[in-house]
Amino acid sequence: MIAELADKARLAARTLIAASGAERQAALELIAKEILESASEILTANSKDMDAAKSSEMASSMQDRLLLTQDRIKGIADGAIQVSKLPNPLGKTVRESTLPNGLHLKQLTVPFGVVGMVYEARPNVTVDAAVILLMSGNAALLRGSSSAANSNEVLVNVMKRALAKTNISPEVLQLVPSDDRSTVQALLHARGKVDLVIPRGSAALIRTVVDDSTVPTIETGAGVCHVYVDVDADLAKALPITINSKCHRPSVCNAAETLLVHEKVADKFLPLALAELASAGVILNVDAKTNEIAKSIGIKVNLASESNWSTEYNALEMNIAVVPNLLAAADHIAKYGTKHTESIVTENQESAAKFISLSDSAAIMVNASTRFTDGEQMGFGAEIGISNQKLHARGPMGLEQMTTTTWIVTGTGQIRA
Repeated sequence: MIAELADKARLAARTLIAASGAERQAALELIAKEILESASEILTANSKDMDAAKSSEMASSMQDRLLLTQDRIKGIADGAIQVSKLPNPLGKTVRESTLPNGLHLKQLTVPFGVVGMVYEARPNVTVDAAVILLMSGNAALLRGSSSAANSNEVLVNVMKRALAKTNISPEVLQLVPSDDRSTVQALLHARGKVDLVIPRGSAALIRTVVDDSTVPTIETGAGVCHVYVDVDADLAKALPITINSKCHRPSVCNAAETLLVHEKVADKFLPLALAELASAGVILNVDAKTNEIAKSIGIKVNLASESNWSTEYNALEMNIAVVPNLLAAADHIAKYGTKHTESIVTENQESAAKFISLSDSAAIMVNASTRFTDGEQMGFGAEIGISNQKLHARGPMGLEQMTTTTWIVTGTGQIRA
C-alpha cells in the first residue's frame, strides 16, 4: 500500500515541480479559503474524534492537541496564508563559482521528493505539513494517529478540493490509513519510495521512528525546556515569563518543564512563583530548598524524584530547583534537557552571553518565554516540526529546511585527465 501511495505521490509531484512559485502560492491561498469555508464540516469530523477521545479517557493534554475550534481553524488557515507569502524556496543559488579549468558550478535548492510525516493527535499538523511541503515542491504522505482519523480525512479532502482548482495534482497529498499500525512500519521501511520521514509527537513515537526507519529521518525532539532566573534578573519580568512558559499551552513541546532559580533571589522570587503557579493549577515537584519555602507560605508541593527532572509532562506540572549559580543551572540543563529550548532571565549581558555559550540547544531565549520557539512566531508561517538534532536542520523547520540542493556543472567540452 505505501509503495503504491508513494508512487502516486511522486508522479503527481511532477505537476508540483512544474508549477511556478506564484502558482504554488495561489494554491495555498485556495487551501486557506477552502478550509475557512469548510469549517463546519471540519468541526463535525473533529467532534467525532473528540467524543471517542473522551470515551477512551485520553489524557487531557492529548485532548487539547486533538481539539479543533473555530479560532484554531482560522489559525490553521492563517498559517497557510503566511506560508504562501514567504519567498519561493526553490531554485535559489546557494553558491556559485568558476573553476580554473573553466567549469562553472552552481548549487541550487530543490525539493526532497516524497516526504512522509508520522504524527500524533494534532490535526493542525496535517495542514501545516501539507502547505510547507507543497510550497517547497514536495509530495506528502501523511500518517496521523487513529485518534484524529476523522479530522485528518476531512482536512486532506478539503485541501485536495482546493488543489483540484489548480494545475497541481491533488494526488501530491496522500493520507496514509491510520486504522492499521503496520502502515507506520511500512512507511519507515519504504526506502527508495519515500525520500524522507519526519516524526512529530511524543518522545516514544520519535524514538520509534528514528530507531526503526530505513528511510532517512529528521529527528524532531521532546521538549524538556527550562527557565533560569539569574541573580541579576528583573523579577517583574521573570514571573510572567515563567507563567507563560509553563501555562500558556502546557501540552506542547516548547512549554517549560523546569524552573531553576539562583539561590540569592530564591527567597524573594519563589514565594511569588509558587503562589502564581499553584493558583494556575500546576502540580509542583521541587528540591529541598524550594520545599522549605513552599512550606513557609503554605503551598502544597511534592519532593522531586530523579526521574522528574528529565520528564516532559505536556501538562500543568513543573519542576523547581534552587541553584548556586549560572554554571550550576547550565550543568543541570546539560544533564536533564533535550536540547530544545532554554530561557535565561537576566539584566546582565555577560551572564546572558555565558548562558548562550553553555546551552547546546536548538533555541535559546533571553528575557523571553520558551513558547516563542515556534515556526509561526519566528516568521516561518507554520512549521513542520522542531528539530533537536544537528544534521540537516535545527530548530523550527519551515520552507527552507524542506529543501536539499543539487549541483549544476556547466562546461565547454572539458574532460577529466
